[in-house]
Amino acid sequence: MKYQNIIVEKKAPKAYITINRPKQLNALNKATIDELHDAFDDLNKDKDIHVIILTGAGEKAFVAGADIKEFMNFNEEQGKNLAAQGQEQLFDFVEGLETPVIAAVNGFALGGGLELALASHIRVASDNAKVGLPEVSLGVIPGYGGTQRLAQIIGKGRALEMILTAEMKDANTAKEYGLFSVVVPRDQLLNTADEMADKILKNSPQAIALAIKAVNAGYGREGFEKEIELFGKAFTTTDFKEGTSAFVERRKPDFTKN
Repeated sequence: MKYQNIIVEKKAPKAYITINRPKQLNALNKATIDELHDAFDDLNKDKDIHVIILTGAGEKAFVAGADIKEFMNFNEEQGKNLAAQGQEQLFDFVEGLETPVIAAVNGFALGGGLELALASHIRVASDNAKVGLPEVSLGVIPGYGGTQRLAQIIGKGRALEMILTAEMKDANTAKEYGLFSVVVPRDQLLNTADEMADKILKNSPQAIALAIKAVNAGYGREGFEKEIELFGKAFTTTDFKEGTSAFVERRKPDFTKN
């Protein structure tokens, strides 16, 4: 299968997916989400593939967020559909795969990029990684599971700090928070992901699939459904219009005028 926005390499029993939009800092647009779904689905069905390593092209970004221009003019219902479809098609899909996914995070992992890393089963990072959920600076909230998975992984207090301040954290701080398993120099990132994969490959694929299901079973879906609802609600606010306009116009938003 040919892809426009990602590169897929099968080196059984491992496979590698590289999001390949470096000029756009690997931002997630609809086409890229579609391709990622298809690639993950294909690899999960391939009985020769037992671990998937996910990364971003170039040295600047894993994924620097979603493509704001695609949804800045959406209404509430369109916003809810955006979140619901994205969660089902990619983020929940990745989390529920029987094949473990290791996110090798290089550079920026912001917004949807961090949410994609959070949906992966294991996260390793290069020392230049920067992570954050900046959505409230745009007048919206994380809509691809970020409010739920970040809190599950690093705890409610730290998750609220990151979400409400919209500030980025460096790789070592994120590791201290429990977001990354390990932080290494940039040139060692993929080797480190390979080493993690090799440890997984020593074990039973069937047992691993069952373990993933068992861990995921401990987290309910109600919070994700509420996130979708409130993500859509944000599209009705004047702050959303101001925040997204300011982003596209490359200026600071003025939320006080609303």
